[in-house]
Amino acid sequence: MVLYNELPVYRDSYNLLIEVYKLTGKFSREYKFTLGQDMKRDALRLFRDLYRANRAVDKHQALEHFLDNFELLKMEIRLCVDMRLLPLKKMAEISLLTDAIGRQITAWRNKSRAKGLPA
Repeated sequence: MVLYNELPVYRDSYNLLIEVYKLTGKFSREYKFTLGQDMKRDALRLFRDLYRANRAVDKHQALEHFLDNFELLKMEIRLCVDMRLLPLKKMAEISLLTDAIGRQITAWRNKSRAKGLPA
């Protein structure tokens, strides 16, 4: 078992977490304690799912939880753009991170699913 904090997806997810914290710190009071707090919580949940997936024998369920939380966070980021809380340029930078994370988790999930199938 690889240490979860040495996984490339962990590093990318951590960079996304930092971006979320920077972004939400600039929100007006109206959004900082609602949408901002939800985004921070959802970004932090990704790490719980990464840890559980790396530790588990059957990684599929933890990876599915990760993908569920990840989709919610991506929707919240999109909402920030639509409400003009996040500039399009910053959205483009964040999209590169989310695409990389999504590819890595999907590949990990597919690999873990393939291991569970009979030959």
